[in-house]
Amino acid sequence: MTTTTNAGQGWELAARTGYAVSGVLHVLIGVLALQVAFGSSSQQADQSGAFATVASTPFGSALLWLFVLGLAALGLWEVVKAVRGVPPTMRGDLPGGAGGAWRAKAAGRAVVYLALAAAALGFARGGGSSSEQQAADLTARLMSATGGRLLVGLAGVAVVGVGAYHVVKGARKKFLSDLHRLPSGTAGRVVERLGVWGYVLKGIALGIVGVLFVVAAVKADPAAAGGLDQALHTLRSQPGGPVLLGLVALGLVAYGGYAFARARFGRL
Repeated sequence: MTTTTNAGQGWELAARTGYAVSGVLHVLIGVLALQVAFGSSSQQADQSGAFATVASTPFGSALLWLFVLGLAALGLWEVVKAVRGVPPTMRGDLPGGAGGAWRAKAAGRAVVYLALAAAALGFARGGGSSSEQQAADLTARLMSATGGRLLVGLAGVAVVGVGAYHVVKGARKKFLSDLHRLPSGTAGRVVERLGVWGYVLKGIALGIVGVLFVVAAVKADPAAAGGLDQALHTLRSQPGGPVLLGLVALGLVAYGGYAFARARFGRL
């Protein structure tokens, strides 16, 4: 019994480390985005740029392996949640029939965290590749298939929907239900504000990514599709773009700060 309990506690600690890793990644992406907004950056303002930045530090290799462990543990935790469904302690907090949506969200998060773990693994092993190139290659493969343009367009619409979900979750403070409690006093108010701005502004960035996929489908141009870095550069090219991009960058940093709080106070 003790061995089983210790194993469970170890897995929970590793999963919480995954939230902390997510926080580091968002802060780094936000800093890179600020460099794009008001200067220049030698790294892409996305997860591949964040991993490359970590890899360039003196202890980068060790940190990347820690990232792999934390993200993989969190991804597997979400897989278990998707399989088991809503835990008994939370069933009273959800409306009837919400179990399917709860499982779907857990499965979606599992895919994201496991994909990030795989990307971190590539950099930890001395490789790694550009997220932008991966997006373009995937889009090209999809477009070469029957009905591929429709699939790319639907994927773009889905990403826009995820972005809208983030905006609503932040604006309505629904993220508070992901925490078993807020820290008291000023710290709690800071976490709440980080969550609001982090979710809203990250949602806007995701919405732009989705629009790029829709544009790629309409133009039948895989190169028009891109990840977060291309979306941020697109935002910068708009009137008042550097200021708008600066706000989104600060929002990504805010989301990272909230992720750190979730590592400590989040529900698993």
